[in-house]
Amino acid sequence: MSSIAGNSARKFEPGTECVAKYDFKGNSQADLPFRKGDLIEIKRATQDPNWYDARRVSDGKTGIIPINYVQQRRGLHIHEMPWFFGKISRDEAEKLLKPRTVGLFLVRESTNYPGDYTLCVVSPSSQMKVEHYRITSKDNNKYSVDDETYFSTLSELVKHYKKDADGLCTTLVKSLKKEDNAISSTAFKESFQKEGWSVATEDITFKEKIGTGEFGEVFKGDYQGRAVAIKQLKDDTHAAQSFLREASVMTTLQHQNLVVLIGISFRGQDILILTEHCSKGSLVNYLRSRGRAVIKQEEQLSFARDVCTGMEYLEEKHMIHRDLAARNVLLTDNPGSSCLLAKVSDFGLAKDQQIQQKDAEKFPVKWTAPEAIREKKFSSKSDVWSFGILLWEIFSFGRNPYPRVSLDNVLDKVLSGYRMEKPDACPPHIYQIMLKCWCTEPDKRPSFREMSPKLYRETNL
Repeated sequence: MSSIAGNSARKFEPGTECVAKYDFKGNSQADLPFRKGDLIEIKRATQDPNWYDARRVSDGKTGIIPINYVQQRRGLHIHEMPWFFGKISRDEAEKLLKPRTVGLFLVRESTNYPGDYTLCVVSPSSQMKVEHYRITSKDNNKYSVDDETYFSTLSELVKHYKKDADGLCTTLVKSLKKEDNAISSTAFKESFQKEGWSVATEDITFKEKIGTGEFGEVFKGDYQGRAVAIKQLKDDTHAAQSFLREASVMTTLQHQNLVVLIGISFRGQDILILTEHCSKGSLVNYLRSRGRAVIKQEEQLSFARDVCTGMEYLEEKHMIHRDLAARNVLLTDNPGSSCLLAKVSDFGLAKDQQIQQKDAEKFPVKWTAPEAIREKKFSSKSDVWSFGILLWEIFSFGRNPYPRVSLDNVLDKVLSGYRMEKPDACPPHIYQIMLKCWCTEPDKRPSFREMSPKLYRETNL
């Protein structure tokens, strides 16, 4: 091994996913060559801290790599940052922080130090002036105000100073929020690039169209030899915000029962989200096209468990999906199993539970909990209601919920106590889980964590 990586080696845990920052041709047969933009999985450290055993994701080849040639991919938490105002000047920040109240704050991109940020907060001084603190951003993706305490994300930094001033003029009391809660496309773009999620457009090959989503058309494609699904943005500003927000949410979520984000690309005015391609299509189409003659109860139960496990992960992350349905579950091969693997997809409506969403008017009535329809109260428990509907879809082989009930009458019938009947051949304990999911009072519904073990055995909740 040569000293190509230098002396500033960083420690990477096995399984860490990285993206190549530079081309590496390799110096020996033991080395793993790669191109800039390749996805690399760290396997283990070597005796030389500058070099690691690694695997190239596109083809599975392994070898030794210089660690300073790759960058660890980190989740973007920009969707959790309503206080982030992107590129605004010092003067603009001070104007926005009027009327002045102590502890009112925002974060902006630094105008004097590109790549760094500035925390702007109203001080308790007699003039209630705005103090501007430089937030340095290190090569190891750590953020600090004082070069003593470091944080993995800006969100963590803000949470810390909300609890303790710790050298600032005051604790952060209240964040200034944009009226439309919008985040500039430029801020999103730079964040994706900085955290290693931006991919080169020239490495993407479009193939056939496979659908139309909330944002626009969806294509099957290829990225560095890997089959991907490509969501292409409609030319609409509001859609761009939702599109990029969806991708930023996906960078923070990694689970075998959630569709995996591969990367995001900016092509002229177009924005492309690349996710893994689930070759067997949507769960609802699979159920409807095969039916009871092909699909056995073992596979139905497997789908239910997969979805519940993915949703349990979201629940633990305090994330709300808000559009859980069989149409938003994708299927792919599951090596070593006779059943396909189900993955929850479409996080366009997934939100942190503490963030208020203003576009809650758009939701599918037959899958949505009563409190979400009437009061726009979305929670993990409203996702549980939707899961109950999804279970009904699975065991009715993809039938549309509330058959023979008009859309306008669904809510009234549900509130009057009506519940769908047990699908034919559905195990009684599964139907009992559905009924528990459909409790009118959200607090009386089970959690995904409580339901998960019940889907493995015949027992009531």
